Amino acid sequence: MPSSVFATEIATFADRLAAASANVTLPLFRTPLDADDKSDDGVFDPVTAADRDAETAMRALIRDAYPEHGIEGEEHDDERTDADYVWVLDPIDGTRAFISGLPLWGTLIGLKHKGKPVFGLLHQPFTGETFTGATFPGEEPVSLYRRGSIRHDLRTRARPELSEATISTTSPRQFSGATLEAYDRVERQCRLARYGYDCYAYAMLAAGHVDLVVEAGLKPCDILPLVPIIEAAGGIVTTWDGAPVTAGGTAIAAGDARLHEAALALLGA
Repeated sequence: MPSSVFATEIATFADRLAAASANVTLPLFRTPLDADDKSDDGVFDPVTAADRDAETAMRALIRDAYPEHGIEGEEHDDERTDADYVWVLDPIDGTRAFISGLPLWGTLIGLKHKGKPVFGLLHQPFTGETFTGATFPGEEPVSLYRRGSIRHDLRTRARPELSEATISTTSPRQFSGATLEAYDRVERQCRLARYGYDCYAYAMLAAGHVDLVVEAGLKPCDILPLVPIIEAAGGIVTTWDGAPVTAGGTAIAAGDARLHEAALALLGA
């Protein structure tokens, strides 16, 4: 992981946060668990006690270790968002998968410095996998996969042509009208499409198995922790307008800049 003392400290602390979240979420996975619907548009948006309690546990650790840092989260109110360093938490990205007993969810932990994502971690406690990325200023970007004793760098694959690409989106039902037409223009040009992977699709992009992820309706906590993982692995993440994804909304992630350019042109056609 990163070489500076602070960057190494942050990476170690993020592992503590992931462990604290897993201590809450993993015992509740594949158990009878009530899910509340927090949607306001009629599209089922579940949240469980596992989501809320895991975020509470992570927030307590951050307040104790870094009281001067801010926190943005999925389930609780933001704190000190004007701080230089702000943690971004999504305790269960993929709650629909979680309540369905599917291991296609993960805990997302990110750190912003003056608004820019500089560290990200995705932890899947059921499979024991961790994906991390660091893009601290002045340091060599590092993106790493860990599972038990297995450790290796993450690297996106060179895949410039849409006709050879694998594309993923959580669900085509997240799109409608013009956004659905735009997404369809891209998917029709791709070789293979896969649905339902939430944050795990971005991890597979960083690992070189998926080439393109296209989404809409994202909150900042859904995407910001994934940005350093993808960028340090050689990929690119922007909105459909080519802007930074710091505010959430639409996102297009690509392992190859040439593929990103081609897909971006179709999305805006």
